Amino acid sequence: MAVESDADRANPRIRAGIVGTGFIAGVHAHAVRAAGGEVVAVLGSNPAATARGAVDMAARRGAADLQALVADDDIDAIHICTPNATHRALAEAAIAAGKHVICEKPLATSVPDARLLTELARAANVLASVPFTYRFYASVRDARDRIHDDASNPLWMLHGSYLQDWLAGAELTNWRVDPAQGGASRAFGDIGVHWCDLMEFTTGHRITRLTARMGSAFGRRGTGSSSAEVRTEDGAVVVFETDRGALGSVVVSQVSPGRKNQLWFSFDGPERSYAFNQETPDTLWLGDRAQTRLLSRGNDVGAQAGSPYSRLPAGHPQGYQDAFNAYIGDFYAGVAGEKPDGLPTFDDGLRAAVVTQAVVDSAATQTWVEVAA
Repeated sequence: MAVESDADRANPRIRAGIVGTGFIAGVHAHAVRAAGGEVVAVLGSNPAATARGAVDMAARRGAADLQALVADDDIDAIHICTPNATHRALAEAAIAAGKHVICEKPLATSVPDARLLTELARAANVLASVPFTYRFYASVRDARDRIHDDASNPLWMLHGSYLQDWLAGAELTNWRVDPAQGGASRAFGDIGVHWCDLMEFTTGHRITRLTARMGSAFGRRGTGSSSAEVRTEDGAVVVFETDRGALGSVVVSQVSPGRKNQLWFSFDGPERSYAFNQETPDTLWLGDRAQTRLLSRGNDVGAQAGSPYSRLPAGHPQGYQDAFNAYIGDFYAGVAGEKPDGLPTFDDGLRAAVVTQAVVDSAATQTWVEVAA
């Protein structure tokens, strides 16, 4: 048995259990190790998936079942990386076992379930988080800091888009297309919530009312006997107002050919605008009437807020996995008792569920809908 050193006791290694074996589970596993943690156990949808996942994610072992995973004294935090409809039961079990929890968004497929999980986590005094990962780009933190300090330039127009093309074909389908597994909203609930969270986090504005329209590029998905009617949206357009008097809009699509993962925003004041594109995340665009500037991460000595998230020297690009690593690093620091700035919690997951429900309701009624605080 290894002897625990003073350094180990001062900075305990966080031990993780991961539920799920898909793409995002692998991202979590990489980030766990980057944060100095260890993947202790993995649980898949069946024994074969569990065995493969344990190997792929370099875990100590595969878990026999959910109860064995959450009851494992060798595990401090549970990472939930499974289809949306399973999130409530999995998170509830982890919280009941006293584990810290990271649950992939959406936190739940309904507002009542998201609120229940938020209340349970608070009552159990566990750290519970939803991976709104785009908060952890250095350029986003720089934009947030500049906007906060720019009192003479109150933002009045907040706009952008989140575009993907992974469902750009009628033959393409996925469990997310099925509302029983993914929830009533697909495109907005999957990626639109990322944009709205990033907007509110970066600007300090909160959406108070909105009107939305949803649409689909294809009436059916799949091939042959597996073809099924599409009952969730391929895209949405949302117009909103904020508590600080700004107007805004966001276009969300999973059927925009050539757009792999383009989350883009522009936050405009009367004197200056700030823009960011997730596909080129090492730069922040600033514009005024006299000039436009591209600020490269690491080159601007004034970008103090982004410094902790600028892990590599300027000219060495950082991307999505780097942002995710930073997120998990902050979460594990929180588990150890620190108070990282801007760590998304289940409260933010509940907020996303509230906004998503407002979008669904507005699209159904073709009216403006108030968004609860």
